[in-house]
Amino acid sequence: MLLENKVAIVTGGTRGIGLATVEAFLREGATVILTGSRKETADKAVAAIKEKDPQAKVAGIAPNLEELASVEAAFQKIAEEYGHIDILVNNAGVSDSTPFAKYEENAFDRVMDLNVKGVFTCSRAVTPYMQAQHSGVILNTSSMVSRYGQPSGIAYPTSKFAVNGFTLSLARELGKDGIRVNAVAPGITDTDMMRAVPKQYIDALAAQIPLGRIGKPEEIANAFVFLASDLASYITGVVLSVDGLART
Repeated sequence: MLLENKVAIVTGGTRGIGLATVEAFLREGATVILTGSRKETADKAVAAIKEKDPQAKVAGIAPNLEELASVEAAFQKIAEEYGHIDILVNNAGVSDSTPFAKYEENAFDRVMDLNVKGVFTCSRAVTPYMQAQHSGVILNTSSMVSRYGQPSGIAYPTSKFAVNGFTLSLARELGKDGIRVNAVAPGITDTDMMRAVPKQYIDALAAQIPLGRIGKPEEIANAFVFLASDLASYITGVVLSVDGLART
């Protein structure tokens, strides 16, 4: 197993790509602590996982990812209970599709606070533990729109472009401490959000993808598994596109 005896934290791990990543990490032998926006949400996700696999080494927490002190307190408890923290996946985020002319300041702040500040607080909180053990992996969820933009909802691609810059810069800073920092940039993926989109629109989007279909959460999770494992031991500062697109 690729992640045997590793302790991983996955933020936004209650559904979609985050939940698929939690389940993939568990299959590869990791102990996983997932975060949810509320403790009830986190507990519900843990219960669903344990219903399928009662032996799953999974727990749920719900710190306020926008407050460093809250995240530090939660991560300290994890370190005390498990002895080490090996992997952090900064996956929690929120999207938006409001046209620019109608964008309110508080809506912009909401996206940036979770998608960018949440990545900062969690990475800042976990770094001392990884530095002390001179090993660790920090993985961030970016998006294809960080490269191509999107026609509305300006805060979301802006936040993901910031995540890319954070990833590359932190990789340079923490490499000397044995810590790798990478990101995964999913394309159009079959999550709850996409299931609300009419089929004809999804078909039109899929027709533009060389592979002829949108992605599955499990396929994005596989990229996280690879980057978290020793198979990627010489990879850092990379934003890995998982979007089915062909590039030169």
